[in-house]
Formats: sequence, structure tokens, C-alpha cells
Amino acid sequence: MDLFEKLKENRGPLGQHAKDAHGYFTFPQLEGEIASKMMFNGKEVICWSINNYLGLSNHPEIRKADADAAKNWGMGTPMGSRMMSGDTKYHVKLENELSSYCQKEDTILLNFGYQGMHSAIDALVDRQDVIVYDSESHACILDGVRLHLGKRYQYPHNNIEKLDKQLERATSIIKETGGAILVITEGVFGMAGDLGKLKEICELKNKYNFRLFVDDAHGIGTMGNNGVGTGEYLGVQDEIDVYFGTFAKSFASIGAFISANKDVIEYLRYNVRSQIFAKSLPMPIVIGALKRLEIMRTDTSLRKNLWFITKKLQNGLKENGFNLGVTQSCVTPVFLSGGVGEATNLTVDLRENYGIFCSIVTYPVVPKDVIMLRLIPTATHTEKDVEITINAFKEVKEKLFSGEYISDKIAQI
Repeated sequence: MDLFEKLKENRGPLGQHAKDAHGYFTFPQLEGEIASKMMFNGKEVICWSINNYLGLSNHPEIRKADADAAKNWGMGTPMGSRMMSGDTKYHVKLENELSSYCQKEDTILLNFGYQGMHSAIDALVDRQDVIVYDSESHACILDGVRLHLGKRYQYPHNNIEKLDKQLERATSIIKETGGAILVITEGVFGMAGDLGKLKEICELKNKYNFRLFVDDAHGIGTMGNNGVGTGEYLGVQDEIDVYFGTFAKSFASIGAFISANKDVIEYLRYNVRSQIFAKSLPMPIVIGALKRLEIMRTDTSLRKNLWFITKKLQNGLKENGFNLGVTQSCVTPVFLSGGVGEATNLTVDLRENYGIFCSIVTYPVVPKDVIMLRLIPTATHTEKDVEITINAFKEVKEKLFSGEYISDKIAQI
């Protein structure tokens, strides 16, 4: 069979719906300034679908820093990979500032979180080592684990008893191979919003010899008294051996970083292939990240307002009988019952008739007959936004229960 013919016949679990979903349910185009209200399909909507947690996308000081850096440096500077010709004092300064903020000895910048994560996993372990990881880890972790040539064991999400069993199993293996153990989990799980059981995992270090790698993409900037992340919030930041953060969420930019002790970061600088063979982060991204970090450190009002809106939204939904699962973070999932047809009809109603835009998640990402509407509160949302949204959710829930959205097909726009 011809390769391209095979691709036409098998579009994948999500791609099979592309004809009906593209441009509305998938790849929707939100227009206007990044804010609590944006334009979609020609109408203004309250947008709960963007990880602009602290509202930094349109912060005036940040916009100025971005514009000035673009004017002074352009996107081409520096040229080449950092190892060859693309290192600057600003890149080093950002790494030093992040190390101080995250309470680690050293930091390496990454061009992209997704690529950086699985490349770092590939660099950290060899075929003699064993990886033990949470079953609900982000796709970037799963892809990194797939690159591993040695043993890898999954434990059910946040199940410490099962993790203990897998660590016992891994310990037996490394006695034979002479390898080591790497445990990987997340600080904030981005779909359900619950926290990784970092404290309980760290306690297992008293029983087993392993290193802990935490992806805190949704935690940095939002969790802890100083926004350092889930480790700070749970009191175990110093026990996280490899700390991963992204610029794509609270920082409202692009790129990522890993913080750890100096020996680990030096090793990664010379072994993370996604950085060694890639152009250095453009100067406007670096200068912009420095400004973002400064504001995250000094303007605590942004994080306070984020949590004020989060609690207002989550408490209001709960008081009206909505199931938010086990979220302990700003991520706000709303679980309902229904098939794909009902989910898409409900989503169209929310967007077109109520002016509410949030992400819709259905099978195969969640179990069959489960609808998950995922809301991301930000520091720029208002109490009025929350009130309008809760009232809209109450009405569409009644319509869902009454059967108004029943359909065996994806809604047509």
C-alpha cells in the first residue's frame, strides 16, 4: 500500500472527526487582544480557554518590553545554537534569575516545552535505568518515556501504594543492571486540575533510592505563596530533583526551562539534543521572559486576583450542583454526561447563544459518555464574567438533562 493512501484511510482517533470539527471544535480561531473577552465566529465571547493565568499577555510593561526587544534585536538574534554561536549574557541572566526563583542551583532554557521534556528524559536515562511515571502524565512525558530503551513502569494516577510496588520492582531490576531510577509526575495535572502527590512521593525517598522529575507547567506562577509552584505550595520544592516549567502558561510566551543542581544542568547542556541542534531562543523571548519573571515576583496582586476569580468560579459552580472532580488548582473541569453529539450541540449553544467559550473534551480523551468542559480562570476575568458563566451553565445543564441536545452526530455549524 502507498504510504499516503494509508494515511487517507486512517486519520487517527481525533483526525477522523476533522471534516466536521475543524475550525470550530478543533482549531478554532479566537480573534482580538488576549483577554477575558475575545471575538469568535463574529461574536464577542467570554473566553475561558487560554492559559493566560496572570493576565501577562497584555500587561503594558510586558508589551513594551516585548516591543522594545523586537525593535532592538529582531527575531534573528542570536543566530545559531547556544553551544556554537547563540549564547548571550541575557540568556545566562534569565537562567540565573529562574534558578533563584525556583530555589535551584542552575537552569537550562528550552526552546519548547514539549520537545524539551522528551529530549531531557532521553538524556537523563540510559538502557540500564528504570523510569516510573504517573499514568496521567502529559503527552510530552509519555513521548519521552517511549524513547527510553530500558524498563519503564506506569503507576495508576496518584496511587502511592502502586507507586511503592513499582519502585520495589524497579529496585530489584537496577540491582541487576547497575542502573538508577527516575520517577516522573506533574505538579498540577492540566486536564483534571488535581495535584501530584509530591509530598507522599518524596517520603518514599526514605525507602527507595530514586530521583524525582516534576513537570509543573500549570503550577509555576499560580501555586505557592510566591508562585514558585506546586513544590512550594506543598512544602517540598527542595526535594524535587529536576524541576520543569514552561513559558507558555503563566508567563504568556513560549519556551521552557529545567532547574536542578549544577551537575545535572551542566550534563543537560551538553546532552539535550533538542537544544544542542536547535537555534537559540530569540532575544525578544528572553528579554520578555526576564520582564515577566520580574512582574511575577513583585506584583502579587495578579496571583491574588487569579485565585479570587478561581474560587468565585469554582465555588459558584459547586453550589449549583456541578461536578468539578478533584481539582485543587485554577484548572476548572466541569463533568457532565452525554455523547459526542450532545457535547457538540451544548458547546455550540454556549458559544453562539450565551457568549461563553471554553474547551470541550470528549472521548477518546475522557471515557465514553463523559463530557468535560474545561475552564481556565485568569487574573483578567471579572466577577461579572463569573456570574454570566454560571447562569449560562445552569441553563445548558437543564437543556442537556431534558434531552434537548441529543444527537448521534457532531453538530453542524
